Amino acid sequence: MKTLLVGVFAALSVASGAALASADLAKAKNCMACHALDKKLVGPSYKDVAAKYASDKDAAARLAKKIREGGTGVWGQVPMPANPQVSEAEALTLAKWVMTVK
Repeated sequence: MKTLLVGVFAALSVASGAALASADLAKAKNCMACHALDKKLVGPSYKDVAAKYASDKDAAARLAKKIREGGTGVWGQVPMPANPQVSEAEALTLAKWVMTVK
């Protein structure tokens, strides 16, 4: 039983560490200049993005592409600028993290 609990706590630590790491990545890549976890700034909140795409199984890939290439029209006419300084792997990490924000 003790081994099982240690394993569960280790898994939770890794999961929360990954979420924290992605929030740190969002800050490092300047995403937080336009987005917040739970309120609209220039762009939609991460919570709203996660809710909008919750039933889309391809959302992470779509959002990763949007992070890198930018776009307009989905959330209004304010464009999201392209972020070519974000690697494909970083964009996918960020997109997967955004989809977990509740």
